[in-house]
Amino acid sequence: MTGVLGGAWLVYRGNQRKTDTVDSVQTMTQGFTQLLEQQRATNAQTLDRVATLESRVERLEEEQRQWRRWKAAAVEYIHQLRALVVKLYERPAPAPPREIAEDLGDGSSG
Repeated sequence: MTGVLGGAWLVYRGNQRKTDTVDSVQTMTQGFTQLLEQQRATNAQTLDRVATLESRVERLEEEQRQWRRWKAAAVEYIHQLRALVVKLYERPAPAPPREIAEDLGDGSSG
């Protein structure tokens, strides 16, 4: 009888260990799956943010190019107006304001 009980107990323990091992593997697999899903979600969010930032940078760069074109055109127009003043009044054009004198770059500041 002891042998039968001992054998049954060993079978029970063997099955219990297999069950525990399977449960542990399943728990670990679920944990890794959750981590992988979190990582994918984080990566997707990061890619979305990067795309948004790239879009903003492109828009800012285009605005900057437009401002540079505008400034170049404005400076050229001011030079033409100053030359016209000199020609019409036969005297030097007034000195430009300090704020734009450097941009005009003709050394005519005050």
